[in-house]
Amino acid sequence: MKQSLQLKVGQSLTMTPQLQQAIRLLQLSALEMQQEIQQVLESNPMLEMAEDEFDDDDTALSEDADYADATTSSTDAAGDAASGDQDADWDSSSAGDEWQETIPDELPVDSSWDDIYGHLPPSGSGPAEDFDFDSRNSAEETLKDHLLWQLNLCHMSDTDRLIAESLIDAVDPDGLLGQALEDILESFDPELEIELDEVVAVLHRLQRFDPTGICARDLRESLLLQLEELPKDLPWRAEALTVIGEHFDLLGGRDFNGLCRRTRLDEEQLAEVIRLIQTLNPRPGSDLGPNNTEYVVPDVFVRKHNQRWVVELNGETMPRLRINGTYAGLIRRADSSSDNQFLKDNLQEARWFLKSLQSRNETLLKVVTKIVEHQRAFLEYGPEAMKPLVLHDIADAIGMHESTISRVTTRKYMHTPRGVFELKYFFSSHVGTATGGEVSSTAIRALIRKLTEEEDPRKPLSDSRIAQILGKQDIQVARRTIAKYRESMSIPPSNERKRLV
Repeated sequence: MKQSLQLKVGQSLTMTPQLQQAIRLLQLSALEMQQEIQQVLESNPMLEMAEDEFDDDDTALSEDADYADATTSSTDAAGDAASGDQDADWDSSSAGDEWQETIPDELPVDSSWDDIYGHLPPSGSGPAEDFDFDSRNSAEETLKDHLLWQLNLCHMSDTDRLIAESLIDAVDPDGLLGQALEDILESFDPELEIELDEVVAVLHRLQRFDPTGICARDLRESLLLQLEELPKDLPWRAEALTVIGEHFDLLGGRDFNGLCRRTRLDEEQLAEVIRLIQTLNPRPGSDLGPNNTEYVVPDVFVRKHNQRWVVELNGETMPRLRINGTYAGLIRRADSSSDNQFLKDNLQEARWFLKSLQSRNETLLKVVTKIVEHQRAFLEYGPEAMKPLVLHDIADAIGMHESTISRVTTRKYMHTPRGVFELKYFFSSHVGTATGGEVSSTAIRALIRKLTEEEDPRKPLSDSRIAQILGKQDIQVARRTIAKYRESMSIPPSNERKRLV
């Protein structure tokens, strides 16, 4: 193969470490941003928390120019945030201004976009040592542990204990038996000569464990177990046992007329029976098990002040940072010692981090401000007034790429008088109206929920009827679209929403 030289013209996007850091900070949530800032404060001695009051001497940085702070801004002023270098103007009696010439504004390009962007770790990932100590070293009691603990308090033969442990292994997180007894029986060693009657007997013992209704073979049996544990003199207990035990299919199909005929109860009496049944737990094991609570911290606050909607960053998640003037003053221009180089390197990293943090805050404010301006009707009147909005609209309004808007709006939350919403909530597709206008799909979902909440429970609205009602409001939506939106909101169909008053 002959070797030759060729000239090739092409374009490629390269990234500086500063740009890589800015992109990474942009996609962090509020909690992750707090952790990131804390890690930087611990690793970089040049950075410190800016106190509300500090000495304004020669070694201190200017309060207005050298800390990353963008905690407040109105919808009118958010787009005019300063974009200059906010950490370049400081005065040091020890170092003077000459040292700034040796510190570049940006690191040299050392990687391409594909090298970094294609291998960025998912937001929120990190080394194992970053996990919370309590989360790593504390174990919550599971449903299986709870049942085995009760089993250890029972006197059983070795064979019965083996059967009980196999049955407990077959219990699903809801507390119901996930396998047929015949399948569990086949899993035992044939030499043990275990019969199905023995498995059933052990199952009945487990069904007396806490919580009530546990280890049932199906929902019907679980409800019966819970009813049997209620006091015998409880009103409507006997009738509820009859409905669950003999007419469970009619109850599941909400055939109230058929239930009245079979049980010889009138509608008022049947309603009392159903109220008692509704107090039972269809998932008796759901209260036990790991409870992974996910906390939501709003990144921005939106409030109305003097008839204007004001956007503010959450100051608790965005602490004020500044460069430590004392350490910065120790830098000597011509000194090439390792200690001096260490200070210079950390000063560079501190400046770049402050710039990236400021850029993140400004971008977040710009995006949220435009969202608030576009969705002002939602803040005034509710979800029914939500307007169609896509990422491209915001990107054009503030002059950024859609991918940047996507990073900003992912796992970022806005606190409004109507609740806390993820920024993604305000983006939705549109549906055309009969008059040529557009309606947000979020507004249509809100209208569907409102109609189902206000419907007659005896005669719930069908998907076709909802489509007709929306059609009268010039919103042309197909019945299948109504069904899709209804299912996305976990609203059951009309036959399952039917109930007695």
